[in-house]
Amino acid sequence: MHKKYFHSLLLVAALAMSGCSQLTPLQSPASGSVTLVASAQEVKAIAPTGVLRVGVYKGSPTSMIPAAAGDEPNGVAYAMGKALASNIGVPFVPVVFDKNADVLAAAKKGDVDFVFTNATTERKAFLDFTPTVLNIEKSILVSPKSMISNLDQLKSISAKVGVSAGSSTGEELKTIYPKAQLLPQPSLAVARQKLTSGELDGFATNKSILFEMKDQTPGTKVLDGSWGLETFAIGLPKGRAAGVPHIERFVNASKSKGDLARWVTQANLRGTQ
Repeated sequence: MHKKYFHSLLLVAALAMSGCSQLTPLQSPASGSVTLVASAQEVKAIAPTGVLRVGVYKGSPTSMIPAAAGDEPNGVAYAMGKALASNIGVPFVPVVFDKNADVLAAAKKGDVDFVFTNATTERKAFLDFTPTVLNIEKSILVSPKSMISNLDQLKSISAKVGVSAGSSTGEELKTIYPKAQLLPQPSLAVARQKLTSGELDGFATNKSILFEMKDQTPGTKVLDGSWGLETFAIGLPKGRAAGVPHIERFVNASKSKGDLARWVTQANLRGTQ
């Protein structure tokens, strides 16, 4: 059992043992937070255990950027999840993983309640999604030891391109760059190490992650242009569609009040359309 998820279960058990008839948010509403009322049925669908378990992974501005000691983590999924938990009146419990594939696996098993991810056809089989929240371009981060200078070059050379293990990127790139050697990587940290050493010529994913990796990996470069687009939306585990209408209202209100733009800015998320 994942450590963070175990802590979530302990929290639920503690609340139950205390005999509380009403759950109180762990975090007070943030300044400018959205004020909407969810029905009891919607709250049950969104947070069936009585807490909102938000699945996030480290290193992506769309998900979670770990914080320095004493500070709170950042990231759009983290901020939205915290605001939604406050909105529906339940405790916010971030469940942190090393990569998005682990977040999705947890969502498939119902071990997390809320994910913010690329709403692919494959993922719609086990997640109920809201309409698109953000569009983000996809490109490639190239190693300082690579001679690749533009995306078109990848069509004619056998470059070693890393992709996140369990992601949909590898399948997409097979048809776009059929000569590339597509190499699954267990984490973004490992991918950065291999870019530095030259074991990888490049790493492919959305630009929000690539720019974050670039900041931490001297000499690397995000190639101009894009080879695709990711459509990010909030997903709930299949069978909880009754909660989606309230989350849609929450997202729309967050956009109109400027909260979403603030979360994007705070996370330093780049590459959005």
